[in-house]
Amino acid sequence: MAVPTGEAKQDVTAAGGSTSGRGRRVLKGKSAFGRTPWLLISPVLVVLALVIGYPVVRALIMSFTKDAGLDPSTGMFVEGGSAGFSNYTHWLLQQCPSPSGQMVSCPPGTLGAQFWSAVGITLFFTVITVALEAGVGLWMAVVMGKSFRGRALLRAAVLIPWAIPTAVTAKLWYFIFAYDGIANKALGTHILWTDDQWPARFAVIIADVWKTTPFMALLILAGLQMIPEDVYEAARVDGASAWQRFTQITLPLVKPALMVAILFRTMDALRMYDLPAILTGGIPATTTVSILVVDQVRQGFNNASALSTITFVLIFLVAFVLVKFLGANAVRTQENQREAAK
Repeated sequence: MAVPTGEAKQDVTAAGGSTSGRGRRVLKGKSAFGRTPWLLISPVLVVLALVIGYPVVRALIMSFTKDAGLDPSTGMFVEGGSAGFSNYTHWLLQQCPSPSGQMVSCPPGTLGAQFWSAVGITLFFTVITVALEAGVGLWMAVVMGKSFRGRALLRAAVLIPWAIPTAVTAKLWYFIFAYDGIANKALGTHILWTDDQWPARFAVIIADVWKTTPFMALLILAGLQMIPEDVYEAARVDGASAWQRFTQITLPLVKPALMVAILFRTMDALRMYDLPAILTGGIPATTTVSILVVDQVRQGFNNASALSTITFVLIFLVAFVLVKFLGANAVRTQENQREAAK
């Protein structure tokens, strides 16, 4: 066995030192590269912390304090103090302070008595509108994805309702659903679309579906355009019908885009305010949680802060469930697509 000479040892040591130096430079480069994205987005993070973080924290603090006003037990003006969880029980348990200072059930017609009704109406609008918009939007996306003369003009025209401001949309449909409006004249009826319970709800649903379906169609169309045309050609060669191509190819491959559209639209529908507020005037039959928050702001910021916090938690929970459920389905769909490609 040959023993390396001193000169050879020096060469090995020099080579080792050179390798170690390159390793340190690579590690240093990686750490610097890892810090670069954070440095680039740090201005945006600071702005978001100021614009979003501070109001959220401030509202959370205010939700545990009392509004300044008259003490119902003494009739004297008092400054706001610690309220504990009374602002939250006011909404969740529908409890209001009595003249003696005790918490009792909120009288019918008060804002506190409308909370769970507003939650139910909000969820009702969300489920119905999102389901209709997803179905109609998918159909519109499939139609717009086909090649025909005037396709570009159709795509531009379809986006017009989405481009119109919501307040303008609500006022437009208000005139359509007026007592002497186009809807009653076309149907030959005298329905109070903006005043009666169920007609008012149907009016809100129709107006919302008309306005927001193009948004869903646009997102779904983006997913449809990612599907290779060769897949459809192979299915036609195999004798697959149009319905089989839709159910076995289009629907599975567009599912990730459809799930993203449903998630975005659901979070937006849970915050619905301006459409029912302008179209129906915010009558109890169409009072959403957001309308309730705005009405409460006029009476007291601290109670409104508690209601805003509850609304935030509600939207977060719904979004979390949707992300876990829809996200898992999207990942599963993509894995199935990879296995099928193999």
